[in-house]
Amino acid sequence: MDQLCAAKWHGKVRSEERKDSGMRCLLRCVVLLVLISYIVGRYGSDFHPLIGAATGVISRTQERAAIPQTEEDLDTFHGCGMEGDARSLAVQALDRLKNRYTAPGQNEIDPKITLEEILAPGNDVSRWKVKQGAAIVGYVWDVKRGGIESANCHARDDADRDTHIELVDDPMSGGASRRMIVEVTPRWRYIMNQRGVDWSTRTLRDRFLGRWVRISGWMLFDREHQGESENTAPGRLGSWRATAWEIHPVTSIEVVSRPR
Repeated sequence: MDQLCAAKWHGKVRSEERKDSGMRCLLRCVVLLVLISYIVGRYGSDFHPLIGAATGVISRTQERAAIPQTEEDLDTFHGCGMEGDARSLAVQALDRLKNRYTAPGQNEIDPKITLEEILAPGNDVSRWKVKQGAAIVGYVWDVKRGGIESANCHARDDADRDTHIELVDDPMSGGASRRMIVEVTPRWRYIMNQRGVDWSTRTLRDRFLGRWVRISGWMLFDREHQGESENTAPGRLGSWRATAWEIHPVTSIEVVSRPR
């Protein structure tokens, strides 16, 4: 009888021990899940690369994260729409072209467009088309802040104004009638900043002034400067540029060797 009671007592103890062990295991699992939830919630996407690094697997989310994302609404950039604050329909249409924020594709860049051809004398109103992209090589004569204009809703802050880059085809001949204007816009300054590239006016001047560059972007005939351009207002006092044609917006700038 005593042996039977002892066996029952030992069985009960073992059963209690198993229950205690099970409870401890469950408690550890709960603590671990809470810890994982905290880490994921606290560090978000930073937690997933650790898993990827350990397994050698890169998720699609990580691949997208490796490409700089444009979070700003570029249709209404800093409260300024594509047409700026222009009132006339003609200027609104012009400002929409100035504020384009997609780069021309390779098939849209016309290899016939060169700085030499752009600067060639003669009435050039219909020489090119605004749907053409271009990639031209020139010498940077000057870099300066653009004016206060409707395309940028008359913004006064430097970051929300264009940068004017004056190009010539001969650094020894930089007269006003030999200059072409290309323009970096606030939207493209923002896009490049998202890619880790500083396109502020000061940095563009420091980096490119007095150097040969290749400028890519969209062709634009800025009719607002038609009366100040030698090709469309020859001999007029106060003309300060060769042509009203511009690359506007500029979508790429790179230093190159002097053409031979």
